Amino acid sequence: MSELVFDIETVGDIHNLQSMKVTVVSIYDYDTNVYSSFEEHELGDMWPFFEKADRIIGYNSESFDVPILNRYYTGDLTIFPHLDLLKVIRESVGKRFKLNDVAKATLQIEKSADGLQAQKWFQEGKLDEIKKYCEQDVKVTKEIYDFGRKNKMLYYPMITGEIQPFAVNFEPPHEPVNASGQQSTGINLTLPL
Repeated sequence: MSELVFDIETVGDIHNLQSMKVTVVSIYDYDTNVYSSFEEHELGDMWPFFEKADRIIGYNSESFDVPILNRYYTGDLTIFPHLDLLKVIRESVGKRFKLNDVAKATLQIEKSADGLQAQKWFQEGKLDEIKKYCEQDVKVTKEIYDFGRKNKMLYYPMITGEIQPFAVNFEPPHEPVNASGQQSTGINLTLPL
């Protein structure tokens, strides 16, 4: 199965996704074992990676990354087979957790910065810093996915400082599911003819 882990960095009003503009998208392609980053003007070079993937994987990607990226794509990213790790976590535990909190509790690793820092770097024209940060977020997401898929569990921090295990199922469904949770044909009908 060909899978792709991705994350985006943006600028704009977080309360209005329509105002959000992509600064960088980073991906990890399991087929090539390579991390890559694309600036907004390079997204055309990135779409083939998404289109070839049997499943795209992100963290909070269903409600944030995919809707924003979909404005840039000529097809419909919401029909791609998709796994949102946060959605699985929320369904398992009944709460939302930050990627950094799950990474610290599960793998003892942390993100290198945050989205506000990435916006500051964008204002300063430091796109290379954004790329490094976004790729590191993709690496953390990939590590969480790999651990959860192998062990069928992750950990989250409790207010007491202890960590609590919880079950997850990151296995692909027998029938591919898109970002809306609907059955997908597994065929990307948005590819040009």
